Amino acid sequence: MTQLHPEIADEQQFVDHAYECLESSRSAAWRMRDMHEADLGGTFQARFERNAVDEALVKRLVELDLGDAALVFGRIDRDDPESSEIEAFHIGRLAVSDEDREPVVVDWRAPVAEPFYRATGRDPMGLVRRRHFVVEGRSVLGLEDELFGEGHIGIGDDGLTSTQNELRGYSTLVASLERGRTGTLGDIVATIQAEQDEIIRSPQSGVLVVQGGPGTGKTVVALHRAAYLLYTHRFPLEDQGVLVIGPNRVFLRYIEQVLPSLGEAGIEQVVLADLIPGVKVRGTDTEATARVKGKPEMSRVIDRAIRDRERPLRDDVTFPFRSGYVRLRATESEAIIKNARRGKRRHNAARRHVENEIWSALAANWRESDATPEAVRAELRGRVDVREMFERMWPVLTPAELLHDLFGSAALIRSASGRLLSADEQSLLHRPRIASVDEVEWTAADVALLDDAREALGPRPNRAGKIDDADEIRLYGHIVVDEVQDLSPMELKMVSRRSLNGSMTVVGDIAQATGPSAPSDWTDVLEHLPSRREPRVIGLSVGYRIPQQIMNLANRVMAAAAPGLRAPDSVREGDTDPHIILTSDLCQVVAEEARRLSDELASGSVAVVATDDRCDEISAALHDAGVEHGRAAAGLGRGVTVVPVSVVKGLELDGVIVVEPADIVESNDRGLRSLFVALTRSTQRLSVVHSRPLPASMA
Repeated sequence: MTQLHPEIADEQQFVDHAYECLESSRSAAWRMRDMHEADLGGTFQARFERNAVDEALVKRLVELDLGDAALVFGRIDRDDPESSEIEAFHIGRLAVSDEDREPVVVDWRAPVAEPFYRATGRDPMGLVRRRHFVVEGRSVLGLEDELFGEGHIGIGDDGLTSTQNELRGYSTLVASLERGRTGTLGDIVATIQAEQDEIIRSPQSGVLVVQGGPGTGKTVVALHRAAYLLYTHRFPLEDQGVLVIGPNRVFLRYIEQVLPSLGEAGIEQVVLADLIPGVKVRGTDTEATARVKGKPEMSRVIDRAIRDRERPLRDDVTFPFRSGYVRLRATESEAIIKNARRGKRRHNAARRHVENEIWSALAANWRESDATPEAVRAELRGRVDVREMFERMWPVLTPAELLHDLFGSAALIRSASGRLLSADEQSLLHRPRIASVDEVEWTAADVALLDDAREALGPRPNRAGKIDDADEIRLYGHIVVDEVQDLSPMELKMVSRRSLNGSMTVVGDIAQATGPSAPSDWTDVLEHLPSRREPRVIGLSVGYRIPQQIMNLANRVMAAAAPGLRAPDSVREGDTDPHIILTSDLCQVVAEEARRLSDELASGSVAVVATDDRCDEISAALHDAGVEHGRAAAGLGRGVTVVPVSVVKGLELDGVIVVEPADIVESNDRGLRSLFVALTRSTQRLSVVHSRPLPASMA
């Protein structure tokens, strides 16, 4: 790669032309929208069609707004088998045509662009040349060519290692990796490698599991796959929807720009709690309690808890009616409950059936034959004692009400659990009951239980007894789940419940599993995901982000945390070895190290990673030392950020300071894995500051 490439001026001219065509497309879309806005009258059908056109135009304008992202990043030259001439295609972020509708830039997701990512010396896929652009905004800074055909095997003739020989556009890739981080994840559309492209373009159907160690790009690959599937299967996926589920809000803020940069701004990106309307997660569970709440048996516990609320009367009841009384016998109420349970209705929807059966039984017990169920209902439905009877026999419940009542009563927990949970596990579920369900501090582990109860109870019917479709659980045509190895069985069931057709991309790393229900292998995860089609497990073997020196240290920890798992191969050497500092004044040295790394990485990002309970102390020390910094809850950015180890997974930064590894190891049952995660966040510099002895695997 060189800035003195003889064709750099020609390529700059082409890029300028491509931007002119892009601007012309934007102007045309604005003119068309202005024309439609001027016509506000017409029939309902005309207004509907105009709104549909306007929505499409707005979407197109969003797609055409690239911001600072580069439009063109590559070119392929291939043999045309029909004319025996060389034809060239410029590859870019989106498709652009000129005023004659002739293609100028090919969308990276189009089939014709596939050789740009997949061609090798052994299989050139018809290419004679592949060109990579080093670009910054609209400026072409350099070009890198790979030649194919007789006498050429790509870039492998210049002494690179065997791993590097297999990489596409090695110099361009390294330049991208060594660029300073901005605090948000960037796309890799210009540097996608062959093993990543295989995942991105793999068939949509079924569950695809992507196993990838730190730095392999599994997160960004999954996001590019979502963009690719929407492009390839625009209909029906655009209507069905694509859902991206992340582990926490820090992570969501970190990845939020990737899909918009690829022209796909309509994909929902959530944490699991966002899928439960009206519930705020503010509490915390012990690890043992969270493990119990995540067990698959909890689904049956919830079903039994609902059944316990479907109760026949203990004694006969009578109500005044006209000049006498009507009676409901306890035996009749038992038959009504049994009949309602046998139906396929969900609990809340069956309440209407129970009421109708009760009105019929009361009417049948009137001494004369002129009483109809409607007449009995009209006279008695306003009575308090009648409403109390309905609520005792078959109450309409929200998920929050059901779990609030269940967890607040040891007797209800015991009845619902039976032999499904041990006595110790039952005691972990119990918590003091408070007066109002609105004041409950729900925990992250409660979310999947609330969702399971929502599915079993069904929506609450309105006064007319009808169900609003908007209250049903939304289904999606494709679901992407990141850090899936940390989801409990109940959380995996929650995700599966939202799948329309079993199409999912789930990514993670067993070695980084730190959740209370950490799996031992992918079978433990797959048994709770859709199984309509045979699942596929694909591994990413190359680490692009982490320098070899840092990975060597982290791999020693991984060997102790997850024996038998293979670490990814790093593609590059770093500038320095990890900096290990032993000190008796921990916070002061952390502040000094943060200032040093911040100065060295002036245009990049630095994280100070520590146990959650130490972050306030470190933040105060940084403040006292005059080191400007932020907290992870507000998002990452250039400069210094204090990041709890519990939310650092999935993030990447230029420099990382890991504070007191021994504390991290002792912070949870899988502390060694948490330490492995913390050590593998840096793309350039790693410092470890400690006052206690290092874990044996790091010594």
